[in-house]
Parts: sequence; structure tokens; C-alpha cells
Amino acid sequence: MVSALTTPIILIIFNRPEQTAEVFATIRAARPAQLFVIADGPRPIVKSDASKCAAARAIIEQVDWPCQIFRRFAEQNIGLRQNVSEGLDWVFSQVKEAIILEDDCLPDSSFFPFCEALLERYAQDRQVAMIGGTNLNPTHMLPSAGESYYFSRFCHIWGWATWRRAWQLCDHEMKEWPSLRRTNWLMKKFGNCTAENYWRRLFDDSHARNRDGLNTWDIPWLFACWRHDLLSIVPKTNLVANIGFGLDAAHTKSETRAARLPTNPIEFPLQHPKEKIVNAEADRYVQKEFFEGITRWQRLYWMLRLPLPIWLVRRVMRWLGR
Repeated sequence: MVSALTTPIILIIFNRPEQTAEVFATIRAARPAQLFVIADGPRPIVKSDASKCAAARAIIEQVDWPCQIFRRFAEQNIGLRQNVSEGLDWVFSQVKEAIILEDDCLPDSSFFPFCEALLERYAQDRQVAMIGGTNLNPTHMLPSAGESYYFSRFCHIWGWATWRRAWQLCDHEMKEWPSLRRTNWLMKKFGNCTAENYWRRLFDDSHARNRDGLNTWDIPWLFACWRHDLLSIVPKTNLVANIGFGLDAAHTKSETRAARLPTNPIEFPLQHPKEKIVNAEADRYVQKEFFEGITRWQRLYWMLRLPLPIWLVRRVMRWLGR
């Protein structure tokens, strides 16, 4: 019999029962002692949402191992940002640490013990904010000397884990951003105007929270980690595949190279880095190839700082990437 996972798992679901079932199967194999489920309510203007949300929620009733189940099911649709932010606040008011999966994040089985081991190792290390399961880098940028993971400034949240002590630092309103925006804070972090412009645009839009803005929770989380100079852990192999690219996704409607990246199990026992130093080469690659875009035209856009709303930015990026 597989040993039960002692770390609580958080599963965030909405209206995709097929993907939810795939991810739930990996959770069932891990047999966590506690499972927290966060679900937004159906959108009134989408007729199919009610039945799809109900079908996704019904999958949780298939728990067939000793497990405490905690449900936070919204009756009405409150939106991605509020649902996840308040949901994680709710979980971390009850537990000190957790592994977090959304309904489109399909983990390799080694993802769970990887997170559990590092949650324990860095529990008291306030320099480390989270453990991620995603690695977007080519093989030549793997950690050196057989190390099992490296440290990054980026927060990859396609399957991740964190502690209450870190999540409590997240200000969902990003109240400090307007004053930091008037400084060279971002330029000092990146040293080039293209990256500075990219993140300024995203922080502006996330802070504004207007109709055309970013209805997402992860930008405030990233902002909090940067504001407090925290590190993220990235495994040497990709441990999570994103199976959610498509028209029914919130933010990943168009497939990219990140869609369904292959996963490979990580080896145990883990080999820990000797120092907590950011892998600058790996971070530069992710910034350039996955955030700014892969063509010179996409990068030119960020250099020019064109004043477009974020929804139009995404359309421009897709068009320039053709």
C-alpha cells in the first residue's frame, strides 16, 4: 500500500470535469490525509457552467481513502482572483503548509514527495517562499553537480507548495506598487528596459483590477515575493504538465511551448544545493523565451512600451508570434 501523504493538498477546480478527473487520479494515488477543495461558482451568462461545475465537484466524492475533506464551494461566481486568493487565505488559516494544484496541473507522482521533503527542509527558512513543480528550461541549464533543484526569482504556480508564513506576506491589493513604480526597483532587478516594461505593465494591470485588467491571483503573489526578496525552488526536471490550454481556460486559451510539457520523475534521495543562489542564466531564459515572447517583434513591443490594455497586448503577442 502506498504511504499516505501527510502534507495537505489544495485542489482548485471550476468547470472542467475531464481535467479535474485526471488531476484527482494523481491525488488519489498520493492519498493525502487532508484535501482542501476550492471551487468557484458558475457564471450566470454561461449556460453550460452549472452542469459542468456540478460535475467537477462530484469528482471529489470519489475519495476512497482515509482523508479529511474541506470544501469551499462558492454558490455564485466570484471570479478567479477573489476565489483563489480568499480560498488560499481560508486554507492557511487552518494549516501551516500545503501542496497546491489547479484542475489543469497534472503532476508526476514524484511531485508530491518532492514538495513534502522541501516543505520540511525549508519550513523555517524565511528566504524561501515556495516550491514549484514546473521547469521550463532546456537541459543545458540544469543545476550543476547533480543537484536536484535550483533557486529562482520566478514563481511557477503550475503545481506548487508553500507555507502560511510566506502566503501571509501576499497583499492581494498590491498597495505598495504605486510608490515602487516611481522608483528604479524593477530596473535594479533585471538590468534591462524590456523586462522592466514587461513587468511594469503586468503590475499596473493587476493593481488596477479594471474590467480589461488581469483577473488573476498569481501576479500579487509574485509581487509579494519580489517585494520581500524571496526565492522559489525549481526542480531539475519538469514535474507538472499543464493540460488546460484551450478555449475554456481562464488565461491559457492559446497553446504555447509550455502546453503539456513532458514530465520526468525526480530521483531520490534529493541532492540539495550547497548555496541559495539564483540561477541567473535559467531565469534570463524564462524571462526572454516564455514571458517576453520568442520573436524579435514580440520583444520589440515590450521595448517600445506601447500603451495598450492587457487583453489587446495578448492578441498582439499571439499575432506577432506567428
